[in-house]
Order: sequence, then structure tokens, then C-alpha cells
Amino acid sequence: MINKAIILAAGRGTRLQPLTADTPKPMIPLLGKPVMEYIVEHLVRQGITEIMVNTSHFAHRIEQYFGDGRRFGVHIGYSFEGHIKDGHIVPEPMGSAGALRNIHKLGGFIDETTAVLCGDAVVDIKLQAAAATHRAQGAIASVITREVAEKDVSNYGIVVSNTDGSVNSFQEKPAAHQALSRQASTGIYLIEPEVLAHIPAQGVYDIGSELFPSLVRQGLPFFAQSHNFEWLDIGRLSDYWRVVQRMMLGQVACVTLPGQALLPGVHVGLNTRVAWDSVQFEGPVYIGSGSRIDAGCVLRGPLWIGNGCHVEAGAVVERSVLFDYAKVGAGATASEALISHAFCVSKAGHIEQAASVPENQRWWGYAKESQRASVLSLSGIQPGWIN
Repeated sequence: MINKAIILAAGRGTRLQPLTADTPKPMIPLLGKPVMEYIVEHLVRQGITEIMVNTSHFAHRIEQYFGDGRRFGVHIGYSFEGHIKDGHIVPEPMGSAGALRNIHKLGGFIDETTAVLCGDAVVDIKLQAAAATHRAQGAIASVITREVAEKDVSNYGIVVSNTDGSVNSFQEKPAAHQALSRQASTGIYLIEPEVLAHIPAQGVYDIGSELFPSLVRQGLPFFAQSHNFEWLDIGRLSDYWRVVQRMMLGQVACVTLPGQALLPGVHVGLNTRVAWDSVQFEGPVYIGSGSRIDAGCVLRGPLWIGNGCHVEAGAVVERSVLFDYAKVGAGATASEALISHAFCVSKAGHIEQAASVPENQRWWGYAKESQRASVLSLSGIQPGWIN
């Protein structure tokens, strides 16, 4: 039985901009909870009692939210990667393997088999079973893989292994016709303390691109384990949109819509104001606490409307995510979009910010300087503004 895990949470999350403009990637909300909270909850269910988290960008947000882990039933500690300069905290990520080195160097945390997980994916891997296989193989390191469709291999790091499971080589996002395997690395690893001897004492060092290839070159006992489990990777904006849609459709185990069900497929938080007699619903739809939905709106799910949002009269919003305090203007149409008070992003990753829209290109419905972003959907920009 393993008791320890490390969550890698120091990345900048550049592929998730602008969601990560002022939020660390592990804190991006999924149905009102940070993605890392799903990871912590799963680790607790798997019998993990001690979790170390490496932090860097916006480290305080992660540390303040999760604290010492007591409310989750686990012990959580942190390893900050950065330094102080002129009274300011300066992030300085050390790479995923550098994080392992720093965590262990501080207090000897990695003194037994330890699970390592990336902080940007929702998973339900059976860690104890994977650890049993890891030990039976005599591995000093194991990478958990999952088979992906041939058309998707170019989105992942691909692991090539021998018939006994030992890792032979890696391919970083190969073209489909060049892929030697369909086993994608899930960013979940099992390591023994012996691995630390193969990480340089200083400098930035990565697990996937540097540490693991080094283990292969030296012929050390390094294995791949292929498992069929829920793996919701949130590396890109399109991934985020797709994961939220699946969660709302009830396709992810242990995830249910919060709030109270007032209509079939419609859940609401506390103290909402909805023009029930004239709003058209097609669930699943969630309306957060303190939100207001005006008369004549059409809401088609899967649709998440966060806390304090305002959808004005006659607006049509479908298959989208409204982050807290977003506004959709009267008569506007938002389809398959990610919407906040500052920006709108389509599920394909197209970004529009009102601050960059020239005065002569502004659409009708723009009434206040405080309304900052236009609605951008897969079908283009529609009339109306959001705030």
C-alpha cells in the first residue's frame, strides 16, 4: 500500500490562456471546484494520507485554498519554486523532476514508493493496484499510460514499450502515421527513492523529456503500465470545454451537479432570480447562486452559469460556460463559448477581448465602458456584449 503522492502544480498553463492569466492551472474551476480538488479527493479515496504540492505561479492561491489538507482528510504540504527579489515573490519553476529533487531535499519526503500526478487532469486511476504491479516488476519508475485513438496520438507524448512492459523509447506528439504506439503518457508516475540519484543536483530538469529517457539509456528497470481509466486531460481550451460538457452530461463518475433541481435537468444555487414563466430550458443547466436570468432567454445545455451572473432579456446561451460574474447582454447569442467578465473564448480557442476592439467596430448593445468583452462563438461574433 502506498501512502504518499506528489501533485505537480507549478506550470504556467500557457496553452490555457486567458483562463490562466491570473489563475494557476490547478485552480481552474470545473463545476465550481478547482481541478486539483478532484485530484485530492481521488487520492484520499485511494488511501493516500500525505500529499506534497510543488507551486510557483500564483502559488498563494493554491496554498490558501487547500491549506494543510485537514478539510479533505489528508495532510498537504507545499514546495515553492522561486525566490524573493526586492520584496517581491518571483516564480522560478524547476521542471517536474526538479520538483521531485527539491521536495525530497527539503525533508526527505520520497522515502518509499510515491505517486506523482500532474495537477491539470481529472483521473480515477486505481493507484494501489498500479503500485502492486510496479513493485512486482521491481521497477524504480513506472509511467501510467492509456490507449488513445490513432487520430489523437499527435496530441500526446507516446510511450513505446517492449513485450515485458519495459519502456523502449518515447515519441513527443508524433504524426499518426509515424506513431510506434497508441499508448499516451497520462502524467501519472510511480517512483522509488532510487530515482532521485538520476536527477541533477541543480537546475531545471523534466521528468518526461529528460529523466525518463535517461533511465531508458541506462537500461534501468523502468516500466509502462497501460490502464483503462477515466483520464480527463485539461491541457488546452478545447479540452476544458469538452470536460465540462461531459461532466454536466453525467458521463464522469463521482461528479454530480450541485444545487437544487427545480425543473428536470435544471439545477440552481441559493438566492437566484429567474423569469421561470418565459425562460426556455434544455438541460442540463446549472444556475449559480446570486445569478439573474431575465425574461425571454433561451438556455440550452450542457450549460454552466456561475455565481453572480446576469443573462439579460432575450439572450440565447447554449453549450457554454459562464464564469462567476459574467454578463450576457440583451438579445445576444453565445454558443459553445467560455465567457467571463473580461473575455470570451470559443471551444476551439479563439479569443476576443473588448479592450482590443476598435471604437468603430463595436456592435449595438454596448452601453457602458465597464462592459469589457464581446461574445465570440464558433459561428462568429454575435450582436450583444457580455460583462
